Amino acid sequence: MKTKYTCSGDRAITVEFGDKISETVSRRVSAMKREVERRRIYGVEEVVQTYRSLLIYYDPIRGYRELEKELIEIERTLETEERTPERTVEIPVLYGGEFGPDIEAVSRHCGLPVDEVVKRHAEGRYLVHMIGFTPGFPYLGGLDESISAPRRDTPRLKVMKGSVGIAGVQTGIYPIESPGGWNIIGRTPLKLYSPEREVPVLLEPGDYVSFKSIDRDEYKRLENMVERGEL
Repeated sequence: MKTKYTCSGDRAITVEFGDKISETVSRRVSAMKREVERRRIYGVEEVVQTYRSLLIYYDPIRGYRELEKELIEIERTLETEERTPERTVEIPVLYGGEFGPDIEAVSRHCGLPVDEVVKRHAEGRYLVHMIGFTPGFPYLGGLDESISAPRRDTPRLKVMKGSVGIAGVQTGIYPIESPGGWNIIGRTPLKLYSPEREVPVLLEPGDYVSFKSIDRDEYKRLENMVERGEL
């Protein structure tokens, strides 16, 4: 798909790089965002990344056509830009039980034993396509389709922070307590969002995530380390 530039109101440009979820499209979106922010373009106020596009807010005094022209020129340089080294973050997860109350439902939906659902989820390597919904919530692509499951018919009013969920072919992690309709299969003791940290969110678009299955003792040990600020 040819990159598409469209006016979004009187102070934003939408730049669409594709019409589907794919690692190739996501890489291009991340590269463009990185380059736009690095150049500190006059008039650009904020850049918001999605699975397949950027929404670029700007001061209207800059003018749409002038900014669009500059963005097109930047896009032409992306092929020659040095690729940023990939970062993989390991997320420990206690699967099932009270921390993963929907794992049995996912198991039944997929026709697989619970242990196999855990194994296939923990074996994956997931790309962070975008951050949204709540601060630091990562939308992760790369889920094994054999363990995909539709959203719950009735969303929960409260999902605990650190909960790991599945919705369709996506998996994600709730950084803070919030409502949610994803199937909860486990929980991590790590903090994905902490306003006290210099960088409040743990994950960024373009990162990779791997999950590691842990037992209750390890969960408690890591949770204590997080509370003491050691992790």
